[in-house]
Amino acid sequence: MTVDGHNLCQTPTTYRLLRLEYLLGLLVAAGFFLAHLAEVRWWVAVVLFVYVDVIGYLPGALAYHRSPDQQVSRVYYVLYNTMHSLSVQGAVLGAWVLAHGWEWALLVLPIHLFGDRALFGNFAKSFTVSFEPVPHPAVQGPLRDFATVPWYEAAVR
Repeated sequence: MTVDGHNLCQTPTTYRLLRLEYLLGLLVAAGFFLAHLAEVRWWVAVVLFVYVDVIGYLPGALAYHRSPDQQVSRVYYVLYNTMHSLSVQGAVLGAWVLAHGWEWALLVLPIHLFGDRALFGNFAKSFTVSFEPVPHPAVQGPLRDFATVPWYEAAVR
């Protein structure tokens, strides 16, 4: 999440706007899914919906909650980011269409990813933050300044 190529961060407002965009995507995907509910192969929908977290989230969450200091291997971050990538899941969706043809159950992939971003605020995980969301002390103060001090005032400080 970047504001631009020089400012690799978000303010609370731009973060909420980004989540709002994903909410729109979620509503569109869910709308098409619901409109074609009778045509959904449910075993495909369930497997595709849960496999993202079974591979990408649960191993890291288990390691985090079992760790006495809540530190986990970077492997779990890579698994999470890979499985929650729109590019990766788009490739999975495309491969499925090539192998089996289009089906409405495939919409659970964008529903899952858009839902994570829109409803829970979960985006790619950085190695420098906790695997499970907790405020990072080095970010909170500067973020307050970044969100409230215009660039032209910050430049003269």
